[in-house]
Amino acid sequence: MSVSDSINNSLIQDWADKVILVVEDVDTNKIFFDAALRKTNAKILWAKDGKEAIELFKANEIDLVLMDLQLPIMDGYTATREIKAINKAIPVIAQTAHVMSGEREKCMEAGCDDYLAKPIRLQILMDTLSKYLNK
Repeated sequence: MSVSDSINNSLIQDWADKVILVVEDVDTNKIFFDAALRKTNAKILWAKDGKEAIELFKANEIDLVLMDLQLPIMDGYTATREIKAINKAIPVIAQTAHVMSGEREKCMEAGCDDYLAKPIRLQILMDTLSKYLNK
């Protein structure tokens, strides 16, 4: 299998039985995630702040959370802690434009399982989600 074949394979996922909660308040990022995840057949739930994310998490069976950290009302760190208090087995993947040193550690301390730096590349997004959803 060539490198381009293995790259394309990770972009082709069928997660029709999965529910992904995307917590994102910036429309351009929502458009990116929508386009990236549409072909996977996963059910996508959207929250624009941490408080809404927790409400959606409590009301739905969610397989994975993509958590923006800089959010209005309640930030992603607080929302992640609350989600992990409800179910610590759920993978929470932080996504942030703040890539200063210490940011990754701060994410992991809050309970995040992984970390994506913005701007997020499609290949890295799909590889990261595959790691958690293809178990």
